[in-house]
Amino acid sequence: MPEGHTLPRLAAEHTRLLAGEHVRASSPQGRFAEGSRIIDGQAFELAEAWGKHLLHRYEGGTLVHIHLGLYGSFTTLPTPAEPPVGQVRMRLATGSHVIDLRGPTRCELMGQPRLAALLDRLGPDPLRRDAEPGLAWDRVSRSRVPIGALLMDQEVIAGVGNVYRAEVLFRQRIAPHRPGRDLDRRQWNALWSDLVTLMPVGVREGRMITVRPEHDHGAPPYAPGRPRTYVYRRAAEPCRICATTVKQEELRGRKLYWCPRCQR
Repeated sequence: MPEGHTLPRLAAEHTRLLAGEHVRASSPQGRFAEGSRIIDGQAFELAEAWGKHLLHRYEGGTLVHIHLGLYGSFTTLPTPAEPPVGQVRMRLATGSHVIDLRGPTRCELMGQPRLAALLDRLGPDPLRRDAEPGLAWDRVSRSRVPIGALLMDQEVIAGVGNVYRAEVLFRQRIAPHRPGRDLDRRQWNALWSDLVTLMPVGVREGRMITVRPEHDHGAPPYAPGRPRTYVYRRAAEPCRICATTVKQEELRGRKLYWCPRCQR
């Protein structure tokens, strides 16, 4: 599933390519036929991201809500584009570009009441300037649930996925099984601050960079085939800091990675 930094990049790209354009909308697959009929010919205003949710806004207030889920993806092509291939849920076309959406969990028109209800359910997003980390702390500090699970709960924090979960807990030396209520406010503030630092790097670079240069052992950036993480997808490999074997297990249906020595 795309993590939080992916959606702001898509929002910025779609705003750059579509803002002010009267888009030609269609649903080759047919599952967004009514929605595409309504937005066809409307002027695209902007796209914005809230956690793992992407919002397309049109002049006049029409709103399209998109959640990519595990399999959703966008493809951008120059105009004229070939006829759509595969299960294209929504195609947006202008005089210069075509944007195809495939496989999302959600692609739907959404009114303001439903949008307000959705945003009310989401926790603060570390990528948004208006985020209120205290709201997440209120939930974390009262919970017996492991912090490794809380970080993946979009109602606690919006946008954090499996990679950032594993990496920020390692960077802060916090055991993923530790109950949320066992963290103190200083640890929470440091964890939140680290997310606010790391996630914009992913937005800017288009990839998640979590390893500090002093822990990279002199390897060139983005070496082919070499994980650019501390623990994520490095099960059974030595920890970059202490050489202890990195562990992996299932936590609430998702793979969890951690170093049992650095994250006691």
